[in-house]
Parts: sequence; structure tokens; C-alpha cells
Amino acid sequence: MIKTIILAIVATTSPVIAAAQTVPATAAERTDPRAAELIALSRQKWRWMADRNIDALSRLFDEKAIFVHMSRTMTQPQELEVIRSGNIEYRRADIKEISARFIGDTAIVASRIDLHAVVRGQVADNPFSVTETYVKTGGDWKLAALAFSKRSTPN
Repeated sequence: MIKTIILAIVATTSPVIAAAQTVPATAAERTDPRAAELIALSRQKWRWMADRNIDALSRLFDEKAIFVHMSRTMTQPQELEVIRSGNIEYRRADIKEISARFIGDTAIVASRIDLHAVVRGQVADNPFSVTETYVKTGGDWKLAALAFSKRSTPN
């Protein structure tokens, strides 16, 4: 009973966590520790974005990172300010599919998501294909690029 109540509280106060946990592990996650690490990092990034955890995001986002949204391209400081200000409120990312590929010390995380957000005060629920590029620098993964492509059909 207490476990059920705790799960209900977590699900309602942190919907991104609940959404991220509903996606079954991919074959790559089960067999490749690097893929599991990057996919977990991507899922964590969505939680930090929803929580507006600017400190964690600024450590994750490389200072030279680029962010491609539907209407504009932003630098790392611009993306952090958009999140900090609430100009874009990332509410929840329902991850439908996710995978990781590697080229040397570069990782590409590709996913299909339903993104629930508020953009400039307007509810924006959209299906996206998302590409995240990470580079291993000094032993840590840094996000170098994040690109959203709106899907013409729902996931």
C-alpha cells in the first residue's frame, strides 16, 4: 500500500521519470554497457530539462553545443536561458524508441518521442524524432548537439 502511494506521488510529481521508465530496455542496452550509459544519460537529460536543473544541464551541455529546434538554432547559453526563463517548459518526454550508436568517442542517440511542453505560454504536444550527439571529453560525456525534427505522423 505505501509502495503504491509512493509510486503515485512520484508519477504525478515527476512525469518524465514515469515516462522514461515505461520504455523497455533495448537489446543494445542489455548487451552494450556504453549504449546503456548513453541511453540512461539521455533519459536523465529529459528529467533535468523538465525540472529546470540548469546546474546539471550546464555540466552536460558542452559550451560549444548547438540546439536545433523547429523554429531556430541556439547556442548553449541561449538554450539554458530558454529553459531557465520558462520560455519553453519541458513537461514530459514519452520515449517511444531509443538507440545509441558509436563512432570512436562520439555517441549518437536517436529517439522517437512525444514531447509535452509549454512554449511561450501555449501547450505544445508534438511527436519528434530527436538526435543527440555526445562526445567523450576528459572521461565525461558532453552533449554537443541536440536536434528536434517534428514528425508528420504521431509515434
